[in-house]
Amino acid sequence: MTKILVHRFYQALFVAWSVGTLTFILMRFIPGDVAYRIAAGRYGYDYVNADAALAVRAELGLDRSAFELYLQWLWDLLHLNLGHSLVSSEPVIHAIMHNLGHSLLLAGAATLLSLFIAIPIGVYCGKRTDRWADNLALLTSIMIKAQPVFLIGLGLVILFALQLNWLPVAGFGHPKFLILPALALALGMAAMSSRMIRNATAQVLQSPYYAFARLKGLNHEQAFTRHAQRNIALPVMAFVGIQAVSLVEGIVMIESLFSWPGVGHALSHAIFQRDIPMIQGSALVMGLLFVALNTLVDLVQYALDPRLRLSRHVQPEA
Repeated sequence: MTKILVHRFYQALFVAWSVGTLTFILMRFIPGDVAYRIAAGRYGYDYVNADAALAVRAELGLDRSAFELYLQWLWDLLHLNLGHSLVSSEPVIHAIMHNLGHSLLLAGAATLLSLFIAIPIGVYCGKRTDRWADNLALLTSIMIKAQPVFLIGLGLVILFALQLNWLPVAGFGHPKFLILPALALALGMAAMSSRMIRNATAQVLQSPYYAFARLKGLNHEQAFTRHAQRNIALPVMAFVGIQAVSLVEGIVMIESLFSWPGVGHALSHAIFQRDIPMIQGSALVMGLLFVALNTLVDLVQYALDPRLRLSRHVQPEA
């Protein structure tokens, strides 16, 4: 377990540097005058002028060279200082921590909901491969996965919010506001997870140890419960870690679509407002969130798979 945590720690350091550096470089190519937009936000477009933009540029240090700003950003990052928002002057870390809990809630709900959908479908199809239910599930998963997540979200809004009027379109503060954004993320994840579970189930049912369990006198359900479930769970957990990338990407679009006050929503607003420190901080947290999710998956696999725990004690033969 210590090896896993150390590896992920170094990975987090690399992600923090690489994401921050790439974001910093991309921000240099944003069209338009950042200082002018900030001055317009403060004083209004009817009252802003070149002198106001110059004053804002000097106040925020935007008149310094890009290399100097980059070194200052690295120094601040080493001290866990993400700077202040160019728009609200609020510390970026405070704004992100306020939004991070909402993003974690949405990500956790979407992951659990996707497994709640995918596990019964995948196990059922794995036990009945190449039948009509398996083929229908395959076709459905292909159709869902082919759609971008925001299109799935729009479809859910039209059906459940506008047509049936069962759920609100957007908002926050009540559990019902969580259902549609979590479902939009979960459907895409479940489409792939169900096929993974189906293949893992079919492979386990054809394995020698499962056949031997049946020969010992165990019925199908007993053999499946005692010998199949844990072996199915291992590749599924690994696949959940792989899906963390699409989950983090989807959160940005879904939070914006449903006005969910998370890090992705804050990132999209910061991009439109040219709030560079907020963009860098939000992108950094999204990258670290990906590392954290994969670390959690590694720890769960370590707990479920005794081979990972025993391998550290087994010495290779000379």
